[in-house]
Amino acid sequence: MNLNFTLVAQAIVFVAFIGFTMKFVWPHMLRAIETRQKTIADGLAAAEQGKRSLETSTKQADEAIKDARNRAADIIAQAEKRGSQIVDEARNTAKEEGNREKAAAKAEIAQEVTRAREQLRDRVATLAVAGAEKILRREVDAKAHGDLLESIKRQL
Repeated sequence: MNLNFTLVAQAIVFVAFIGFTMKFVWPHMLRAIETRQKTIADGLAAAEQGKRSLETSTKQADEAIKDARNRAADIIAQAEKRGSQIVDEARNTAKEEGNREKAAAKAEIAQEVTRAREQLRDRVATLAVAGAEKILRREVDAKAHGDLLESIKRQL
């Protein structure tokens, strides 16, 4: 066994192995590598797109929250304003009702005063007539006349 023959045989087998590998194995490996590279590139692109989508969604969510807060503040301000209006309306209504009741009470008091005056006039007229009757039945005497007037005053 010659060392040169072994070395040449090994070189021929190695060249045949490389040729076989380049012809049959290498294309399958290159396709697998290219497929893998494409899958990785698609994954990276999808990740980048997902990142942009997340940023967009985050901005939209922040804007929606900001809008909701602004609308809530507006609604609260409107509610406070309406509450103040209701209180003012109630206060004005209460004042008007108080004024009406006050006017009605004054009118009722005036009517009662008028009735009391009428009753007092009737009573005074009755007493005056009764006193005049008593005076006319008696003889005219200053002392008796004075006593009669005193008794009429007590009755009033």
